[in-house]
Amino acid sequence: MAERNATTTWSGDLGSGSGSVTLDSSNTGRFPVSWSSRTEDPDGRTSPEELIAAAHSSCFSMQLSGLLTEAGTPPETIDTSAEVSFGKSGGGFAITGIALTVRATVPGTDREAFDQAAQKAKEICPVSAALAGTTITLDATLV
Repeated sequence: MAERNATTTWSGDLGSGSGSVTLDSSNTGRFPVSWSSRTEDPDGRTSPEELIAAAHSSCFSMQLSGLLTEAGTPPETIDTSAEVSFGKSGGGFAITGIALTVRATVPGTDREAFDQAAQKAKEICPVSAALAGTTITLDATLV
């Protein structure tokens, strides 16, 4: 079993405080975070929602690649973006949805097979599974 770690250090109150996220497992860097990066202009800082978008788009792309390869049609390219919506919901703030957009070049496949693989990837990618309960939409185009 693989384990991955990240650490966040926060200073100050929610509104004016700030922190940083360090990606410990890969040692690829430290990323500044703040409340305003979640609700206003990021101004050079990331947010938990942006990190979720990164995790989801990469997980989905790998899952789709695996499914297409298993079907005998490995992809040339898969470009996936994930847009994570964050805002007021009920009595507080919440992730209100995730929109996946994928454009892929897959020689030897047809639209129907691609659509089926993309839908299955959305359903079974581990990040999608971890986000169960969140509305996740998919716009998949074979190019």
